Amino acid sequence: MKAPNDKLVQWLGRSGMSRGELARRVKSKALQWNQPHISPDTTRVRCWLNGETPRAPLPDILAGVFSDHFGFRVTTYDLGLGDSGNADAALVYNSSYAATVEVVADLGRADVDRRKFLAAAPFAAVAGVGPSRDWLLSTLDQEPEPGPRVRLEDVTAVKNMFTTFQRMDIFQGGGSGRLVLADYMNHHVYPLLRRAHSDGVRRALCEAAAEQTYLLGWMAYDNGEHSIAQRYLIQSLRLAEESRNPALGAHVLAGMADQATLLGDPAEGRRLAQAGRQGLSRTASPACLADLWCLEARALALLGEKSATAHAVVQSEKAYERVNLADEPDWAAFIDPAYLHGEHANTFRDLGDAGAAEEHARRSIRHANMQKRARRGAMSHAALAVSHLQRRDLEAAYTAGVRTLKLSRQVKSSRCVEAVQDLQKRMQPFGRHRLVADFNERARELVAA
Repeated sequence: MKAPNDKLVQWLGRSGMSRGELARRVKSKALQWNQPHISPDTTRVRCWLNGETPRAPLPDILAGVFSDHFGFRVTTYDLGLGDSGNADAALVYNSSYAATVEVVADLGRADVDRRKFLAAAPFAAVAGVGPSRDWLLSTLDQEPEPGPRVRLEDVTAVKNMFTTFQRMDIFQGGGSGRLVLADYMNHHVYPLLRRAHSDGVRRALCEAAAEQTYLLGWMAYDNGEHSIAQRYLIQSLRLAEESRNPALGAHVLAGMADQATLLGDPAEGRRLAQAGRQGLSRTASPACLADLWCLEARALALLGEKSATAHAVVQSEKAYERVNLADEPDWAAFIDPAYLHGEHANTFRDLGDAGAAEEHARRSIRHANMQKRARRGAMSHAALAVSHLQRRDLEAAYTAGVRTLKLSRQVKSSRCVEAVQDLQKRMQPFGRHRLVADFNERARELVAA
């Protein structure tokens, strides 16, 4: 015997509708969905309440009925009818602002609830093509729904929280605070997007929401949850467009470029970085420009284009020379010498230029040590270790590798673990050397965790 659907029972009781009224509304909604064969009665409603799961598309129709009644989003999950399974909705760059708000809110709730359909969703290799194009074209259409007005003070409170969460990511790793941030967004930020605003407040609110939605994506990326990260980044890009802040949109494209390159598609990574630079033509953010050139260099190195790679690195360094921190937004705080030199080290590592890789890695390590940034320090020590391996200097590589392990244990970051695993693979040609065996033994606990 099936257990009663307590969630559906509670929502029906909260609505004040009778079973007959719910059946009538479902029939009406089904007609709107061009499903005239759906015509439930009170007996069928009783079966649902007693635990029977209706066949698709009835769960979504029921969610639509309750959403219409309450005036806010009610999902199939809320009704105890499982997930609609539509993880791909967050891959769409929707021209409708209202639809974007609902998608990003659903994404945040699914993330906090650790819903299986979201975790199992694949990374879509070409999903960035449409969003980056649409962001450049800047096609917008809808105004938000009416409701209590949002004040600039509300937006300021949201922006003040961004620095806290960004520092949590920088110093503790993306796996440390993402669900706390997602819960904060679900309860305090995404609901504000549904309310009424003046044009100025609306843009400021969308900017703040885009910043933190990007941070959610970046945290998921750092924790190795790439399908979730991709969906957050695409929705962040849409909110950035709504904010009319091209630098923020370019920053989101940088994150998308980084992810595409990391996951084995440097051609797409290069294209996304170039799209970001095109968007920056309408504004000035030397830090963002430095990042985009840096990430384009990463992609070019993997494509084997040595001269273009060197040019991109030079352009990145030239752009950073123009940075005035007082003029840069909070989200650009991580774009500094520790980050840029670390990425350049990986670029030259991929080109096989051990000397340049070592030089940039040591610069990154020096800055990371001063800032006590364990994640960046770990990744740059890993790049340094690889530069030594490329010169067949196992002893120096072992020393840098042990430092990588020590720093990686201080943060929760899958990228650090992947850097350690990469070192293990690169040490394999040295066979059963005692230093290789010792490094593998030291790494075993970290990799297993």
